[in-house]
Amino acid sequence: MMLPIGGLAELRIDGRMTWREAESGWIAAPEEIVTALAREGFEECKREVTTSRRDRRPAGGVWQGLNTRTGSVASAIWVNRAAWPRAIIFITVDGEAVKGIEGPSADRDP
Repeated sequence: MMLPIGGLAELRIDGRMTWREAESGWIAAPEEIVTALAREGFEECKREVTTSRRDRRPAGGVWQGLNTRTGSVASAIWVNRAAWPRAIIFITVDGEAVKGIEGPSADRDP
């Protein structure tokens, strides 16, 4: 699924959200993704964070939002990695994986 220019596209253009083909997911800060989805009109319905049994650090989480105007549902699931400052994030809208964003990006000419 391709999303129109908006909060997610801004993160991608600014280099704060990058696609990682090997993981089939986005590398980003979960809170930035959630904030961008909220700016797109998705109101938070669910948010959960999981912790590791060993060190009690967040191991990952899930966020789900509903756009009451359109009826669309967005989800973000993330996994934190100890060696990485950002998480791997899987984003869906209405059950379709978000794999790219329309509009100019850092890796192609406008």
